[in-house]
Amino acid sequence: MNKTNDDLYHLPLTFMGVPYSTDSTDSSVAILGCPFDCGTHPFRVGSRQGPQAIREQSGLIRPFQSELADVNILEKLKVIDAGDVKLVSSRADEAFNAIEEAAHRLAVKGAVPIGFGGDGSVSLPLIRAASQVHQGLAVLHFDSHTDAYEIDPIHKYDAATQFAHAALEQRISVSNSYHIGLRGSTSSQGVYTHGQKLGYSLITMRDFIKRGHNDVIQELHKNLGQRPIYLSWDMDVFDPSCAPGVCTPEWGGFTAREGIEVIRGLTGLNIVAADINTVSPAHDLKGMTAFLAASMTYEILLLLWRTRLQNE
Repeated sequence: MNKTNDDLYHLPLTFMGVPYSTDSTDSSVAILGCPFDCGTHPFRVGSRQGPQAIREQSGLIRPFQSELADVNILEKLKVIDAGDVKLVSSRADEAFNAIEEAAHRLAVKGAVPIGFGGDGSVSLPLIRAASQVHQGLAVLHFDSHTDAYEIDPIHKYDAATQFAHAALEQRISVSNSYHIGLRGSTSSQGVYTHGQKLGYSLITMRDFIKRGHNDVIQELHKNLGQRPIYLSWDMDVFDPSCAPGVCTPEWGGFTAREGIEVIRGLTGLNIVAADINTVSPAHDLKGMTAFLAASMTYEILLLLWRTRLQNE
């Protein structure tokens, strides 16, 4: 029995079965698991298990999309999965340094890193990595929360301040950056005002509904043009009816269809890095949030492929 290694051994679980590799030399996109959460929520902890759950549910997605891209976009983009960053969640500084270095190694060779959180705090080291490669980086952050709260000088890292850090560290062009989908209760006063003082543009869910999808998307294209963009998608921007397995759910969010259409509306923008965060398998219902997160990742791949075709 002369079996090949592939026949004999189970390969690492990867997103949609793409090749496992940490060398992004020939790849346009690299998946990177960031299994970190701050553990600061009083009773909903578990998003560090998100990367594995998203990969598991990605097995439900097929590589062709007959309506928008009837080609195998995984092959066209030469997508790889670099596995998970080795880290310990109780050591935030070390974990963030490791995530930043891992993402930078992928990005500097030309790949678009797509990070799987973890909680929303992983956006900070991923932005730090992207900002070293792409000057004038803007942020498009879809979330029910700004995550740009005032920073606690004693406990500086949590899942509510990553975009305050990014602004104060001058990693991004704040005046060209957006928080979209905001709604619900907050843990302190002046949250939206603080985000605006940092320079961010805020579009609440009420604003989005009042203005309509097309008007918001047109503004983003007009103001962002071909500026390099970091896309951050927190799964709690969705309504809990379709994404129950998140750390901080808020009613009144996007439906699955609305979220997909938003991503498709971004086609043509210069997305250079992205993350999908806050999938908490311990609070999910039969994997539906992880499946939706995997589907949104596929939509980002479609976005990247269709944008490439537009630019050719």
